[in-house]
Amino acid sequence: MAMQPHLLFISGAEIAFILFLVLLIFGADKIPEIARGLGKGMRQIKDATNDIKSEITKTAEKQGLDLDITKDVRKEIDAVKDDIEEFGGSVKRKF
Repeated sequence: MAMQPHLLFISGAEIAFILFLVLLIFGADKIPEIARGLGKGMRQIKDATNDIKSEITKTAEKQGLDLDITKDVRKEIDAVKDDIEEFGGSVKRKF
């Protein structure tokens, strides 16, 4: 059962109003520049995260640590997350 993500419980009209305000404040010519800057920042964060993950993995392999433990922990976390989402969906349906 897949739940629909809610964007902080913001409706379409509220998003349109926020975009309208951004357009008024920054102007149409600045919006692409702002979007490019946000995209670059997000890419840098993603690259840094991947670099950190690869360094941790390399270090763990050099030290001879068992990497299967992390896979088991990830499976357990995903199972708990699915249970919480399933429970949350049933609670939302009641309201």
